[in-house]
Amino acid sequence: MDVPLAHLRALGAVARHASFSRAAGELGVTQPAVSMQVRQLEAALGQPLLERVGERAFPTRAGEILLAHATRAFHELEAGVERVQQLRGVVAGRVRVGTSASISIYLLPPFLRRFRSRYPATELVVVTGNAPEITRAIVANELDVGIVSLPVRDRELVVTPFFDDELVAIAAPHPKWRRRRTIGAAELAREPLILYEAGGTVRRVIDGWFRRGGAAPARPMELGNTEAIKKLVEAGLGLSVTSWFSVKADVRARLLTVIRLEPSLVRKIGVARGRDKPTTPALAAFHEGLEQLRVALAR
Repeated sequence: MDVPLAHLRALGAVARHASFSRAAGELGVTQPAVSMQVRQLEAALGQPLLERVGERAFPTRAGEILLAHATRAFHELEAGVERVQQLRGVVAGRVRVGTSASISIYLLPPFLRRFRSRYPATELVVVTGNAPEITRAIVANELDVGIVSLPVRDRELVVTPFFDDELVAIAAPHPKWRRRRTIGAAELAREPLILYEAGGTVRRVIDGWFRRGGAAPARPMELGNTEAIKKLVEAGLGLSVTSWFSVKADVRARLLTVIRLEPSLVRKIGVARGRDKPTTPALAAFHEGLEQLRVALAR
């Protein structure tokens, strides 16, 4: 049976978005075109592949089986195209990367710029989320590599150390704080604090540091955005704890003051990939670039 690839792509897009209109937007076609392709595929196979519930659509059991095989076939096709490109001396293909918002903003941009400059035929897709979300996506083969906070415990993943992220206290550049070199948990807990939202990986690391110091912030202001936290600290509304690499530029510009924590607090960051994930030329080049970045950061 001849199954057009476009029809399979349409089915996969509808399943991902649970929506014909969003699938059409992803594929750059009209919604009626997507509906027609799915209907033609269902007619050819003699099975309903999607269950329509109001304006949403979900794969039937037959749809799930077909998509599982189609996904593997698409990956093999992409790998074949990349190998052919490699014969021409061109590293091409797509690399899907998952990481935290702070790492994607403050740590990766120079590396990603160099990678795209060196391998212009590659396509980079960067997705942000928390570590559990990213590792689940890698296991599901929705992402190729993750740069995440450790520990990560999943037998389907290979995790290698990447970077030791020192967390520091930050304050407005007031003389009181500019003279300080270190601060402990008990003293910091007495100050007005602006911390990351509860439940996130970084907040759990910070809360653990306070507990080990026998202290607990009373009623910290909670935000989910590093830039927003830095602005409120800069305005003198309180102190915070965040990654050193996220405030380097602000400290150089004298917008913020850094006070090292006593005892020091380090968050381990690692690179996660699927244990059985085939290594394409583009993915191999990306891992090589990450290793070079790891060495540079260690220096």
